[in-house]
Parts: sequence; structure tokens; C-alpha cells
Amino acid sequence: MRWVNRQIPRSPSVVLGALPILLLILCYLFLAAQRHAANPMDKVLPLPDMMAAAMANLLFTTDQLTGQIVFWADTVASLQRLGLGLGIATLSALLIGLLLGVLPPVRATFGPLVTAIAVIPPIALLPILFIALGLGETAKVALIVIGIAPVMVRDIAAYVAQLPREQIIKAQTLGASSWQIIIRVALPQAMPRLLHAMRLSLGPAWVFLISAEAIASDVGLGYRIFLVRRYLAMDVIIPYVAWIALLAIVMDVVLVVLSRRMFPWAHGAGH
Repeated sequence: MRWVNRQIPRSPSVVLGALPILLLILCYLFLAAQRHAANPMDKVLPLPDMMAAAMANLLFTTDQLTGQIVFWADTVASLQRLGLGLGIATLSALLIGLLLGVLPPVRATFGPLVTAIAVIPPIALLPILFIALGLGETAKVALIVIGIAPVMVRDIAAYVAQLPREQIIKAQTLGASSWQIIIRVALPQAMPRLLHAMRLSLGPAWVFLISAEAIASDVGLGYRIFLVRRYLAMDVIIPYVAWIALLAIVMDVVLVVLSRRMFPWAHGAGH
């Protein structure tokens, strides 16, 4: 049997997926052990016990200045910013994407503007946002929205515009108005695509969040990483990066499960 025709059952696929991760961990442990054998004071590749000791203070010790546990305060602050930015971007993408996809006059008028905004590097706008909106939470959330919303809008608009024309014609034959077509025909079919667009936007959203926190913040995962980098504190940076990766994976899995539960027809259920 050709490899292209091989289907992997769920349990073996989990094992196969875990193998590369385990190999990376083993490679790291091997290289770290070698470096510490040559230099016990090495900070570039900390051993697991060093990372555990460094993180224990951040996980369980209350900061005397803020009265908060640093790790959890950073996590909550970053998730609040990320959630707010994703929420605003998703609602904007759904509304604007439907209008652009269904209504040709709107697409002809505002399509070029959305395209122009989408190709601007969001990081280049960061100084402008901080000058215009200040150094507070608004600028950080705005960077996430500006960074991912235009791309999500283009994706939803393109998907809706490619819906079978027969559906639009049948709806009009039954007397549906433009708004009824948007709500009854386009919206239900756009929802699975919207969740997919959110999944694809998670990575960029984290990038913009970390960038904003690194430049102007006093709490957050990105802030902490860039704060301790000056001390070469890799025993803190690596666990923080791993925690961000874990949070992103959990969000992605939640969106996948949500999409399959709410829209099984979009995933081939029953076919």
C-alpha cells in the first residue's frame, strides 16, 4: 500500500505525534548536560532542576511590591488582552466579511481598503498606536485587532463570495432580501470558517501581544520574558515560552472541538 493511502488510527497517531516532541526534549537534555559538564555555571541551556527552582518563586511566592503571584498575574493579564483582541477582531471579521462577501457594491468600495490595511506590517504601527492611544491596555489590544482582523476579514469575505450562486438565486426566488440572504444563507455557512480563521490567527495574535507587552507593560508573559532576558535568565524564559505554547495549543484544541460539536456538517459528519 502506498503511503499516500495509509490512514493512521487515533491512538497510534497520538503516539507518532508525541515522538518528535520527545526527541526534541531528549536532544535538549543531552546538549544541556554536555554544556553543564563543561561549565556548571552555564545559563544558556539550564537543566530541568534549575528551571524548576527558578519557576518555584514565580509560581508560589507573592511579590512584595504588587501583592500578586507573578506567574499567574502575568498569565491573567496576557490572556485578558489576547481574549479582548481576538473577540473584537472576530466580531469585526464576521460583520465586515459578510458584507464584503455578499454585497458587490460594498466589496468594490471597501475591498481595496481592507487589502491595503492587511498588507501593512502591524508592528510598524506600534509606535503610532502608543502615541495616539497611550501606553495603556487600549494600544496593546488595538495592535492585536489591527494585526489579525484585516486578514480574517479577507478570508471570510473570500469564502462567502465563493458560496454557490444557486443558493443566492434560490433565496431570492423565495423572496429573500439582501439582509435575509446574509443572515439565513451566508452567516450559517461562514461560522465554521470563522472558527478556522480564529485558529489561524492565534499565532499572529500571540506575536503582537508579546511585542506590545515587551515594549510598554508592567505585567504579562511577554513583559516578563523581555525583563529577565537582560540577566540571561533562560531558566525563566524557556518555561514561559513553553507555557505560551501550551496555552496556544489548548486554545486551538478548544476551537477544533467547538467547531466539530457546533458544525459537524462542515467536517464531513454523516458523509
